[in-house]
Amino acid sequence: MTTNKDTLPPADSHKGDPDYMQSLARGLQVITAFSDRRRPLRAAEIALKTGLARAVVQRCLYTLQALGYAEQEGAFWKLRPAILQLGHAYFSSTSIVSLAQPILDDLSDRVGETCALALLDGDEILYLARAQRQRVLTVSLGLGSRLPAHCTSIGRMMLSQLPPSRLDAYLELAPFKIMTQYTAHTREALLRELKQVQEKDYSLIKEELELGLTAIGVPVRSASGRVVAGMSISIKDWQDSEEQLIQRCLPELRSSARQLGLMLPA
Repeated sequence: MTTNKDTLPPADSHKGDPDYMQSLARGLQVITAFSDRRRPLRAAEIALKTGLARAVVQRCLYTLQALGYAEQEGAFWKLRPAILQLGHAYFSSTSIVSLAQPILDDLSDRVGETCALALLDGDEILYLARAQRQRVLTVSLGLGSRLPAHCTSIGRMMLSQLPPSRLDAYLELAPFKIMTQYTAHTREALLRELKQVQEKDYSLIKEELELGLTAIGVPVRSASGRVVAGMSISIKDWQDSEEQLIQRCLPELRSSARQLGLMLPA
């Protein structure tokens, strides 16, 4: 896990390793510099964000442009749609994505709510599949989208499954961003929540990520019992009690997560 959620390890972190391609590492750092920006960037901004020399950034951008992955508009640079091919290669090669989608679609039809599959990646969750009945967040989420782990149902559930050493590393480095006035954003508060998640084997998040949003998440376990991902149901403006939500959604969610888990390699 890195100290910055949006960057890769420094490009020279494996200096001296004869099999390590530093130029590739630098190019990937330049690409990830765009990950949290919804506007074109100047080369100087990318250099500041990545810690790379501006001349190095310029060469990376030129190469990305020559390959069709980036384009320049005056002093600004932006990624082109072709960059999606890189993400598509991952999703196409990962069986869990193709297996999960029909299960999520069926679950969404049964409960009438938005359902998703995600995994823990650093201090965030990465969405792998989604069945959306209605827009539950003000921001649009698609495959490859990320959200903070500490205030999402899947994220908190998966954090509860980490071995002590990895959880300590996460608690030491993760930025506990305050999303709403209800967000558990301290080490002590999060540890209390994670203990409850471990005991119940599900996570219920109410208005911690966004006001009006409630979500429940469970682990997806392979046939051997290994937690490989998380599955959730998200509901906008739930008016009844938490007990009623659990009674309505949790059995269906667990059934779908179990169905997917049995299809995965042990």
